[in-house]
Amino acid sequence: MNALVVPPAGYVLRVSGHLDPHWSQWFAGLALAHEADGTTSLTGPVADQAELHGILSRVRDLGVVLISVTPAEPPS
Repeated sequence: MNALVVPPAGYVLRVSGHLDPHWSQWFAGLALAHEADGTTSLTGPVADQAELHGILSRVRDLGVVLISVTPAEPPS
């Protein structure tokens, strides 16, 4: 029996350092937030795995350290 897999509504990516807010558009419009621990979280909807991989490629191209990628729960 196949279980229905529901993709996450979005993702939260954490990167090292504080990115300038102007990078938001380059990261598919994800919201950037500076965290107290010196990291930046990028949060928002991601349409599919192809878009997620594109965002991850941009993190790599920018040269920042990727700390984590966490699926975001859909709003209730």
